[in-house]
Amino acid sequence: MGLGILEPKGVDHVPGTTRYFDDPNRPQVATDENTGLKCDTSGKEPIILIPQPSDDPNDPLNWPLWKRDLITFNLCFAAILATALGPILAANTLTIAGLFAKDITQVALLTGYFLLGGGAAAIFFVPSGRIWGKRHLFLLGLVICIFSSAWAGGAGTNYKSLAAARTIQGVGAAPYESLLNAAVGDLYHVHQRGLRMAFTNLAVFGGAFFTPILVGLITREMGWPWTFYLVTIFTAVFFPLVFFFCPETAYRREAHLNTDSVTEETMLRPPDEANGTHEVKRQAGFVAFPSSGAAQPIGNASTPKKSFWESLSLFDGRKTDDRYWVLLLRPFPLLANPAFVWGCLIQGTMIGWTVFIGVIVAALFIGPPYLWTEVEAGYAYTGAFVGAVAGFIISGLLADTSAKWLTRRNNGIYEPEFRLVLIIPMLIIGGIGLYGFGLTAGRVISREFTYMPPLVFFAFEVAGMVIGAVASSLYIVDAYRDLTIEGFTIMIIFKNLLSFGLTFKAYDWFVKAEVEGTMIPIASVQVGICMLTVPMYIFGKRVRAFYQRHDLLAMTGLR
Repeated sequence: MGLGILEPKGVDHVPGTTRYFDDPNRPQVATDENTGLKCDTSGKEPIILIPQPSDDPNDPLNWPLWKRDLITFNLCFAAILATALGPILAANTLTIAGLFAKDITQVALLTGYFLLGGGAAAIFFVPSGRIWGKRHLFLLGLVICIFSSAWAGGAGTNYKSLAAARTIQGVGAAPYESLLNAAVGDLYHVHQRGLRMAFTNLAVFGGAFFTPILVGLITREMGWPWTFYLVTIFTAVFFPLVFFFCPETAYRREAHLNTDSVTEETMLRPPDEANGTHEVKRQAGFVAFPSSGAAQPIGNASTPKKSFWESLSLFDGRKTDDRYWVLLLRPFPLLANPAFVWGCLIQGTMIGWTVFIGVIVAALFIGPPYLWTEVEAGYAYTGAFVGAVAGFIISGLLADTSAKWLTRRNNGIYEPEFRLVLIIPMLIIGGIGLYGFGLTAGRVISREFTYMPPLVFFAFEVAGMVIGAVASSLYIVDAYRDLTIEGFTIMIIFKNLLSFGLTFKAYDWFVKAEVEGTMIPIASVQVGICMLTVPMYIFGKRVRAFYQRHDLLAMTGLR
């Protein structure tokens, strides 16, 4: 029992549990394919590289760190452009309601349609990412965002046309919501993921809160269609950077090198046996542009390094031999695993409450006594953006340092459950935000409070949301890396469907029960959800061991 984590009975090794810090007296580079482990020796003590990189120069784990960080930065900026489309109408609630002659609920549904499109598209994009990699989907997402944003800007006063464009925009954002965090798992070792995962979540969520601040000013100076036209222009300008400087991150390496997702027995098998019967045999050369139906060759030290132009290929071979329809169905059996249900609840509910609060903020301040215009409504999101940045800083500082500290305390053994300690600041900060907003927002109309307290508490809620998103993403990546993409898929479907449903009911609940009567129960529900982390921490390793022995995908014929 390491630091309160219960050990499973009768199991020597559980996928996800790894030796993090190496003994300085051990060889730090493998002398052959079965003994020794490669380490990062740049710090004070050597850190075992998890997963182990292959000898192939085309393995993303062998790329220079600056190159991997450049790819991450480019993808994050693209994610900001794509996901910022979600709340792009938040500051324009009154403008859209007047021009289209719709009520607040119908205006809020324009955001709901975006979420619905993203959740539905993720179901179909994820199998494609599993089979052929992520690069083609990142590029396709930007192309869809470019054309759908131009469509939305030209919708005029046709509500149905704008709603359709918003749904397609959600489709364009789906690759970044579902695959960006998984790309971090492709590019970095476990001890390098925390800060990068915080950065990707800041891009996905933080950029969304900066958008309304600008949108209000753009609407006043240029008109609301230009909020979409500018996204079209910036995305089109940025597209070449993603095309030329974001090569494929998915890589097919020998199974025994994936030390964070295989059993001890697999780690000790000879490489050809560890690959399994479905792996292709090692090939000495690399086919520069294999057909999309051929498997990506397993590379080695003699594999030629790809040229810059070869790296621009949209496809470099299949990453798995599984069929598309099998991968299409794979996310859904995971809902029988408590870890993925926990991830859905931790991440999805806080994002849903954020959408809910956005509707309430619009309803509170566009009417008397404040009568805010789109500019003031946009400025209301300044606190939320600051909260997103604060959540990024907190999670970025704590994610890797806390994992390393707990690993040292655990005699050098790393457990993915160490990532769950981030839920503590999420609970505190997010709880302050939800309860504080509930107690103050309803009293701004009577002038018991100014508009500042609820907006400050909104910032706390958003900070808690970002921390929770980082914690849940890191845990899924580290504990179930072979199921990372499927895990993120069900998390996205859950949070988008929940948020879509809340856009239907937010205004009605606000009118019926007022802010305090609605938000205080919501805050209490969120506290209860956060407390589920305690049994997840204690029993998480046993859950991993149980589902190692009882493979849900194999039982349902989807493995």
